[in-house]
Amino acid sequence: MLHPRRSAQEVLLCDLCETVPLQSHCEVCNINLCVNCVGKHISDSSKDHNVVPYLRRKSPNYSKCPTHPDKHCDLHCDKCEIPVCSTCALYGKHKGHDVSDIQEKLSAKTQSLQKDLEELETRIYPRYEEMASDVQTEKAELETKYGKLTTTTDQQGEIPAIVNQRKSGIAEMKNKHLSTLNKNTEEITQKMVELKQIMSDLKSILKSNDVSLTSTYKSRNSEFRTLPPKVTVPSLSAQKINKDQLNEMFGSLSPLSINTEHGDTMKSAEAVSSPPVKPLLDEPRLTAAIDTGYDNLHSVSCLSEDQVWTCSQYNKTMKLLNLQNELLTSIQTKSGYYPQDIAVTRDRDLVYTDYSDETVNLIKNKKIQTVITLQGWMPFYVCCTTSDDLLVTMDSDDYKQSKVVRYSGSTEKQSIQFDDQGRPLYSSGGYISENRNLDICVADYIARAVVVVNQSGKLRFRYTGHPSNTEQSFYPAGITTDSQSHILTADSDNHRIHILDQDGQFLRYIHCDLEYPWGLCVDIRDNLFVAEFNTAKVKKIQYL
Repeated sequence: MLHPRRSAQEVLLCDLCETVPLQSHCEVCNINLCVNCVGKHISDSSKDHNVVPYLRRKSPNYSKCPTHPDKHCDLHCDKCEIPVCSTCALYGKHKGHDVSDIQEKLSAKTQSLQKDLEELETRIYPRYEEMASDVQTEKAELETKYGKLTTTTDQQGEIPAIVNQRKSGIAEMKNKHLSTLNKNTEEITQKMVELKQIMSDLKSILKSNDVSLTSTYKSRNSEFRTLPPKVTVPSLSAQKINKDQLNEMFGSLSPLSINTEHGDTMKSAEAVSSPPVKPLLDEPRLTAAIDTGYDNLHSVSCLSEDQVWTCSQYNKTMKLLNLQNELLTSIQTKSGYYPQDIAVTRDRDLVYTDYSDETVNLIKNKKIQTVITLQGWMPFYVCCTTSDDLLVTMDSDDYKQSKVVRYSGSTEKQSIQFDDQGRPLYSSGGYISENRNLDICVADYIARAVVVVNQSGKLRFRYTGHPSNTEQSFYPAGITTDSQSHILTADSDNHRIHILDQDGQFLRYIHCDLEYPWGLCVDIRDNLFVAEFNTAKVKKIQYL
């Protein structure tokens, strides 16, 4: 079959680069590949790809037309969103409707099914499993927690009528709490049964290569992203009373709290404190631009609202600039090689990674101290955490392994490399950021995914681009987070930035005439600073 957008004289081209003749076909993703793009495609380890020579690919299973049994449905009616045969498209009830090549639709739809299956398996279903376990634990602890409230009421009250009234209220709340937990258990169990069936059906559709089943599939992922409510045991804010005090002076019970979000991570006191809610602007605004003077720009890190550290991929000098394009300080690396990444510590010192000599270095009072020296591993990207640790992404010297390591000073505290099944979490050492909820977010450029784990290193989710976008490749570069626990990642090749919530749900794009956005950082007021790779400019954007 010839490419639908090209004439008969032209050769078939790779679906990824669209410039080189195709040679192979991935039967899992239903995509045609040239020799150069095969390696890039199979580097996404989240799928078990099956790349075969193009001429040995499986033929799609076309369905028979119900109106014309001797015809196959080898076209797609874009209006009715179903496969149709050529006779129906030209002379039948689909006459005049826009139609497209079924192969093209099949490829896009297959990728959409793959994304749905990946989200269900790695993010949505594990979340329901976690919730089911949490609900059972909470039910087991219910008697003890409400018993403590009753005991506290007995200890603090001296007016029997009021004490009894309060204890009756506690008993009523406990029954309501238990009823809600039982309802949650039923709902979660039912949803898990449905999810298993959907995942099984998806795998069957993908394996069947059936054009009709694939093209008519409707995603249900969105309905499972709304989680059952979480119930919180009320607290008793009480004060000592005596017989002369009135009922209203007796401590009051807080109302039973039923939240629509299910918590899944223990947070530090600093992370728990709620910041003011800042809604997203409908139209983000460019408020400043800095010309760094580099040939290209790699990373940016905020020292303050109007001062940023910058570094280039081909320059050994790191520059501190203000919004007026004035050079305030410049520091050269100890090795004389360019820095891979930079970050500012809570003490306002600069940290940089240097993979030429496999070190992480701290600049304090313009003096460079090597704080970490690696062996067999190359440090790439770095961020400073709320607890003043360093998180460093790194690759092994043979580029076959990648991991994230947490350091306190020079001491390694944690290494994150594999998921619960022993599979590698990362394909490469990418830009890294710690979210306000203490999740660790990595932009894995090679895997074309943002990989997010919790504080313990357990995989929470992978974001591989907007679910509806099957045309443009997603290659995340820089990554940062803000006070609202948003995750922002630079989609460099598409000249935009994705904003996600803390659970990986896409919220919005930032465009602002960006050109190859690369490094990102956010200041204390949630202004976004974007390092443009080609123009070597830093752009300051208000988006909240």
